[in-house]
Amino acid sequence: MRKLINGLFVAAGLLLTTHVANAQQKFGHLNSDEIFSTWSEAKTVSTTIENLAKTKQTEIDKMITEYQNKLKAAQEKERTLSEANKDVVVKELQAAQVELTDLQKRIEDARNKAREAVEAKQAEVFPPLQQKVATAISAISKEKGLAYVFDISASQGFNNLVYFDGGEDITSAVKTKLGISATAAPASKPAAGAKKP
Repeated sequence: MRKLINGLFVAAGLLLTTHVANAQQKFGHLNSDEIFSTWSEAKTVSTTIENLAKTKQTEIDKMITEYQNKLKAAQEKERTLSEANKDVVVKELQAAQVELTDLQKRIEDARNKAREAVEAKQAEVFPPLQQKVATAISAISKEKGLAYVFDISASQGFNNLVYFDGGEDITSAVKTKLGISATAAPASKPAAGAKKP
């Protein structure tokens, strides 16, 4: 019990020390989901993406309907199979199988191309919006004297740091503590958007 009380006093002392050290640093937060859902420019971009996706899906749906119709016709043809027409029907069924396989491949290709087209359009239209938001965040943060701004939206994983100005970067100290070489290259680039000057 005594160790628990000592631990609480140490934690409270550390918290107080941190609070005093950061007394001049102000924190803020925003909800990017709310910003994007109410911003007409973002709504227009989202509508453009949705329309493109719907157009591509309509094309794919037509191909799927064609596939289903040809499959049904092949199944009906198979029901007519008899000893008298065996050679003719088997050849027709083999041709239908080749056609169905080809159509199935075309459907898969169309799906991949549709996904790539939507992703390319997103990569084209979203970065300018994100840059406008980042610029606005930076300007407001500087006006209000905020050192840190967190995004509290659900889609960003709650409490995602979107702006910082100041503070102590302890990355190298942690790397040293873990025995990581100062010249070791990172496995991948850190997430973009941490500092938005």
